[in-house]
Amino acid sequence: MATKIAPNVGRPREFDMEQALDGFIRVFRERGYHATSIGDLSRETGLTTGSLYKAFADKNAIFVAALNRYVDRRASELNTILADERNGRDKVRALLRFYADVSHGDEGRKGCLVVGGAIVLGTLDSEIADIVHKSMQRVERLLRDLIRQGQADGSVDAALNAQATSSCLFAMVQGLRVVGKLGQRRSDMSMLVDEAMRLLN
Repeated sequence: MATKIAPNVGRPREFDMEQALDGFIRVFRERGYHATSIGDLSRETGLTTGSLYKAFADKNAIFVAALNRYVDRRASELNTILADERNGRDKVRALLRFYADVSHGDEGRKGCLVVGGAIVLGTLDSEIADIVHKSMQRVERLLRDLIRQGQADGSVDAALNAQATSSCLFAMVQGLRVVGKLGQRRSDMSMLVDEAMRLLN
C-alpha cells in the first residue's frame, strides 16, 4: 500500500510502505537500534529524511512499525510451514527447524529483531516491550498447543508436561536466535533441533 508523503517542495510523493519497512528491518537487524541513524534508514530505502519524518514521528516510531512488520511476516511464514505437517510432533520439529534455519550463517548474524528489541529496548519503551512480550508469548503458546496436539494424535508421549516442555523448547528457540549472531553452522543448529526433539519422547 502506497503512502502519500508531502515533501518540502513540489508535488507529494508516494512510496511503498511495506517495501520501506522491509528496508528498515534490514538496517535495524544489521546495525542495531542505537547504531542506526535516520540517515542510515534514508540511504537504505532511498527516501529523504523529510519524507521519513513526515511519515513517522521519530526513529522510535520507525522501529515500532518495522518490528510489527517483522513479527507479522515471521508468523505468516511459520504458519505456512506448519500447515504442511501431518501431526503435532512433526509440527514441533518444523517450528524448531524454522528458527534453526534463520539462526545460522549470514541470516543468523543479522539477528532477530524481537530478541534485539527485548535486550536493548524492552525495559525502556513500553510499546516495544508489549510487542516483544506478545510475540514471545505467541511462540511459547504455539509450542504448547502443538505438543498437546501431538499428545492427542499419539505422536507425543501423553504423560509429558506440555507446559514445562514448551517453556524449555521456547528458551532453546530464543537461545538459537542469540547464538546465531555469532555465525553458527547449519549442522550445529540441526543437531540442537534433534536433541530438543528428544524431550518429546
